Amino acid sequence: MDTTTFTDTQLQVRDSVSKICSNFPDSYWAARDQDGRYPHELHAALAKDGWIGIALPEDLGGAGLGISEATIMLQAVSQSGAGIAGAQSIHANVYATQPVAKYATREQRERMLPRLISGEWKACFAVTEPSTGLETLKLRTRAVRDGDVYKISGQKIWISSAQVASKCILLARTTPLEEVKKPSEGLSLFFIDLDKEASGLELRKIRKMGGMAVDANEVFFDDYRVPADTLIGQEGQGFKIVLHGMNAERCLLAGEALGLGYAALEKAAKYARERIVFGRPIGQNQGIQHPLAMAYMNLEAAKLTTYNAARLYDASGLDFGVPMQSVGIVCNSAKFLAAEAAFAACERAVLTLGGLGYAAEYHVERYLRECLVPRIAPVSREMIMNYIGEKALGLPRSY
Repeated sequence: MDTTTFTDTQLQVRDSVSKICSNFPDSYWAARDQDGRYPHELHAALAKDGWIGIALPEDLGGAGLGISEATIMLQAVSQSGAGIAGAQSIHANVYATQPVAKYATREQRERMLPRLISGEWKACFAVTEPSTGLETLKLRTRAVRDGDVYKISGQKIWISSAQVASKCILLARTTPLEEVKKPSEGLSLFFIDLDKEASGLELRKIRKMGGMAVDANEVFFDDYRVPADTLIGQEGQGFKIVLHGMNAERCLLAGEALGLGYAALEKAAKYARERIVFGRPIGQNQGIQHPLAMAYMNLEAAKLTTYNAARLYDASGLDFGVPMQSVGIVCNSAKFLAAEAAFAACERAVLTLGGLGYAAEYHVERYLRECLVPRIAPVSREMIMNYIGEKALGLPRSY
């Protein structure tokens, strides 16, 4: 990977995080893929050196850096061989806390964030529901005020790390959809305890294709009681608040996809240099060499888009003259391009290794399974193209 476009700070982050990740070799991640155990050791190692709070305020124990630096951190984690599973173990703690840092009161920030930064707590992010999918404005999970508590009822799905998380950033409806003037109103954001022993809360683990080290869950709420002071910002403004984290997530996931793609390409190129068939390295054959070269160029192009998106996202927090629509366009473009480039690189790595690419001990089959995540989540390729068609090209809305 070419690094000439990165800042000194980004390179320092990359080098420091890569050094930590070097203590977790391929064998560690292959074992986690087999046993499904959460990588607590990586989380603890990153928290010890302050990396969980990379984009959170310094006065709370964070590093005070931006999403540009957080993106290269998660790329470094993924590229180390940890893949999407390793990156996802800290993913939500980085992006889902952004709305809390921006919109919570000072008292809330001081109460909620330092122990996430230190690694004492882990957090998950609960937005998606089985009956609404990408129709976020039609979420049905309710939070009903009852004195000094809210009672939460409903269901969330694909909630990563809920089994190990003690905290949850939750988007729920506080005003019924039929009673609001605009569809974007009536949703509220909460930072709640995820108390598995309390009544009204049930978790069901989802069996999935890849990323076995990080659990995915259905979460059921039935009059689950949370204090009223867990509300972040104003009641009914949760959708606007959570958008602040969604563009950040697209940048971070793009970085994770890039890391996986570069890791796969590195293994493929090494094998192509060393594997001798008919008296010559297979990488000398254009049938092998050209697809690998194409994969590299696609990754490099996606990398430039990704870090431009992260830069623009960071700038938007400092300059109100940066249009949020421009940020949305570039962040969605980055997620799309990085996911596609990673998939192409991972698929090509498996094909380059041939039969060995299908063997778990060579790791690229794990990469291929995991690289589907950025293509699907948190928003599909097709919905991104709908968004770009409408917002960037001025075409009629297609859905």
